[in-house]
Amino acid sequence: MNPDRRDRLRDAAVEVLAEAGGRGLTHRAVDAAAEVPAGTAKNYFPTRDALLRAVAERCVEHYRATSEQLAASGPPPGERAGLEALLVSLLENVAGPGRSRLLAYLELQAEAARRPWLSEALDPIAVSDFGIFELAQGASGLPVTPERSAVVTLVLHAAIPHLLARGPRTLAASGLDDPARFVHTLLDVVYPERPTGS
Repeated sequence: MNPDRRDRLRDAAVEVLAEAGGRGLTHRAVDAAAEVPAGTAKNYFPTRDALLRAVAERCVEHYRATSEQLAASGPPPGERAGLEALLVSLLENVAGPGRSRLLAYLELQAEAARRPWLSEALDPIAVSDFGIFELAQGASGLPVTPERSAVVTLVLHAAIPHLLARGPRTLAASGLDDPARFVHTLLDVVYPERPTGS
């Protein structure tokens, strides 16, 4: 099978899942989104479970690519400001370039609650986040511990659905209407001890 066409179908499936939700993810909808002949998606991914697995794999691939970029542009050692800028850019990405991928990811998580095999496919994303964010917090000079790092990671994860839903009162109540202030406050709460030079 053509790997370029396979990737085109997987990217189209991500968009369909993001726009139409789990019920809207059909072979026919993916064919239309990818602008390929009817029956193409079914030829590559014969069942709906195969289609869901393909979307999950694509989301993991995109996540790993993004993680590598973030690791390469991580905060300079000893600079909390660099960490804050990194976390703010992540939150802003949710409503920007990453919106479709994250919407699809949330839909996949809902499906995974009923399909254990799908949960296993998605697990590397969340697991990687805990390690990546712990390293970033340590590199910024904060007195990081696994527990503190986990709190920061979980708070950022919890912010994603609200940023995607864009409810103005919810964003205001949570402080997410100002991502820079939100991140600064989060780190102040988790790390009340300010490192020298921050």
